[in-house]
Amino acid sequence: MDATNLERNPRGRVSKVARDDLLVIYVDGDACPVKDEVYRVAGRHQLLTRVVTNSWLRLPESPLIELCIVAEGLDAADDWIVAHIAADDIAITADIPLAARCLEKGAVVLGPNGKPFDDGNIGAALATREIMSDLRDRGEIRGNNPSFTKQDRIRFLDALEKTVQTARRLP
Repeated sequence: MDATNLERNPRGRVSKVARDDLLVIYVDGDACPVKDEVYRVAGRHQLLTRVVTNSWLRLPESPLIELCIVAEGLDAADDWIVAHIAADDIAITADIPLAARCLEKGAVVLGPNGKPFDDGNIGAALATREIMSDLRDRGEIRGNNPSFTKQDRIRFLDALEKTVQTARRLP
């Protein structure tokens, strides 16, 4: 379901009743490099997007984009996303433990590089994360991640578009 004809409350937000059957995109917003790309795809498909963060962010003015500010604290944004995400919703995150928790709820999860997390690869991703964390803690490697490229954005846009189209075809 899209948000084309949804009931709006006086502040322009989508009413809670109208949200129940709506495909929602959840963005782990604190360090997400592809928020603008999410807004573009979600807007094209008239989907509600919730950007979850522990601090204020400037967002485009749209009744279909909600800023959800959570309390400061370790994993507060992750916990909020997991509490609200539903089966077949879409989560955008680079946080591997959050991706695993969203998959357990039946959500579709994409990393900001466009690579999907799924039941077939999440175990290996969690294991690799643990190994790399241990190596960093022991000083054997440095924590430098590769820079985010234009190609990563293109790959993400393509993956999100395909994910949304697939999700909208589900009964």
